[in-house]
Amino acid sequence: MPPHHGAHGGVRAVRVAIEADGGSRGNPGPAGYGAVVRAHPTGEILLERLGSLGTTTNNVAEYTGLIEGLKAARELNATEVDVRMDSKLVIEQMSGRWQIKHPGLRPLAATAAELVTHFDKVTFDWIPRERNKAADALANRAMDEATGKIPRSAAPLDLDAAAAPVSWAPPSLDNATRIILVRHGETALTKQGRYSGRGDVPLSDEGQAQAMAAGGRVAGISRDVTAVLSSPLGRCTRTAELIAAEVGGIPVTVVPDLIECDFGDWEGLTFAEVQERWPDEMREWLASAGVAPPGGESFRAVSKRVRGVLATIKDEYAGGVVVVVSHVSPIKLILKDALAASDAFLHRMFLDAAGVSTMDIWPDGNIAVRSVNETSHLR
Repeated sequence: MPPHHGAHGGVRAVRVAIEADGGSRGNPGPAGYGAVVRAHPTGEILLERLGSLGTTTNNVAEYTGLIEGLKAARELNATEVDVRMDSKLVIEQMSGRWQIKHPGLRPLAATAAELVTHFDKVTFDWIPRERNKAADALANRAMDEATGKIPRSAAPLDLDAAAAPVSWAPPSLDNATRIILVRHGETALTKQGRYSGRGDVPLSDEGQAQAMAAGGRVAGISRDVTAVLSSPLGRCTRTAELIAAEVGGIPVTVVPDLIECDFGDWEGLTFAEVQERWPDEMREWLASAGVAPPGGESFRAVSKRVRGVLATIKDEYAGGVVVVVSHVSPIKLILKDALAASDAFLHRMFLDAAGVSTMDIWPDGNIAVRSVNETSHLR
């Protein structure tokens, strides 16, 4: 799993630095945030976050960058955090030296303050903008997407990973196959941030509720579902059953190749524990999709089998609506191919438990990704 896949926590005194930023084109205007979590003292990037926020102010975007950075540090089970931002207002308010006078910022500051309580130590330091370039670049990328400067066009799906021309014509849905990708609901290991591969861990009570909510979201996308396909592991089959019940009670079809990546010796451990015990292997794994964890499976091997699943869906369910219930690794790899992204995508894309992503595939191989990691049904 990339950092999102579980692997976070356990070892005490894990220190990270958060660089966060946010901005808007106009104030208020189309806004976005960015956050980078770096290892201490090497400065190696561990996680990145970015996102568009619709129309809001610079200060709201900056606070959101801080909040997302703190959430990412929690995923890594950091115990000490150095927050670095070029927003004097956020740094001074979070340090308690300035009052929070604007009522719209108080809930955001309260959320950030609550997140701070989960760490042993958090420091807040102002840095000049030139030292915050990484977070600033992510925030600007999010704003570019929000303002349409980065077009969200239909991209090709090529199951052999070869490039194909992008179609800019508005696609017709008449002969498209719609695929709704759903990550399984929460388990005990999900909540603890541990690698959860081939172990058959059941849904928690919260996970059951999330799966039912995901079923409602799927039904909102389409009640005319052709098939519900699932990984063979119980956390997926149960999620699939609850979704199927919401869309007419159709049977669940188990597809073995939708199973999660085999994390081998890392199964059940946290990111910090693996980094402590296998630092060289972890570095090589993060650098290449062709490297497998000790005793496990590479992302390249997972990609090969999920591409086979998509090819089967195109052949057997052409023009239908297919729900695919799987795990983080298979879903990320499907989306990576769909978006013609590099392997770096695997370590930058976050997928929540019971998150929903939707895409359409055409017979000529073109694809349109409609949504990624929808979670509004979980709130």
